[in-house]
Amino acid sequence: MQIDVNAVLRERLPRHYRYIPRVLIRWIERTVCQEQMNDLLRATAGLQDAEFCRAVLDHLDIHIDVSGEEYLPENGRNVIVCNHPLGGLDGIAMIAYISSVYGPDVRFLVNDLLMAIEPLQGVFLPVNKFGRQTREATRAIDEAFASDVPIVVFPAGLVSRRRNGVIADLQWQRTVVNKCIAYGRDVIPVHFSGRNSSFFYTFANLRKRLGVKLNVEMVYLPREVFRCRGKRFRITIGEPVRVAELRGGREAQQTADMLRERVYALAADLQE
Repeated sequence: MQIDVNAVLRERLPRHYRYIPRVLIRWIERTVCQEQMNDLLRATAGLQDAEFCRAVLDHLDIHIDVSGEEYLPENGRNVIVCNHPLGGLDGIAMIAYISSVYGPDVRFLVNDLLMAIEPLQGVFLPVNKFGRQTREATRAIDEAFASDVPIVVFPAGLVSRRRNGVIADLQWQRTVVNKCIAYGRDVIPVHFSGRNSSFFYTFANLRKRLGVKLNVEMVYLPREVFRCRGKRFRITIGEPVRVAELRGGREAQQTADMLRERVYALAADLQE
């Protein structure tokens, strides 16, 4: 599997391709880091799921420190909720780590657009954020929650943004709360350290001020991945939140807000 922006444009826009300036195509290739992405894909060729994730971390010389491992239950039948600071490497690192604890059978709730990442299709549980969820996708999610496999979730759904000078997730979605209650799963709060570049946050805020609804800044996430080469991040695990403590229905959003606060409290504890 290789990324070829030029070929994609030619295939998807056959009538308009001839009018697309070559300089624009070259800009898109640089922006999505086509060359670096293809180097990465060649280095991880043939690998799937958690093995692919570990190979990505090795290729980029990414190091992960973990604290609070004593809070992880022996039984993996829980839901790990985590902040989403990086937009790519944090998910890869979480898959790699959780699989090292509970075995390779891990599931990750993601935007269905990410199903285009073929090496991770065995881990991903797709969620359609912009339309109706298919019956097949809904069934896959319900089967995963009913099973004994650990499930990782970024409840914000989007990578963290900068608001009033503070970099943090937007509001967490309440859906995961109701799912945990319905299937009797405890919640493990996890904080992942790190941040994207100032350019990413500035661009995102500018896009919002201009009234552009499409998250155009996401095109820069590959660049954010490669700028993390050689860095070290920390996963901080908190005490489990028992399913009996969760409140769904009309109180589900308050519960999601509580879980978000617990995750960010882990970062505050780390600084003290």
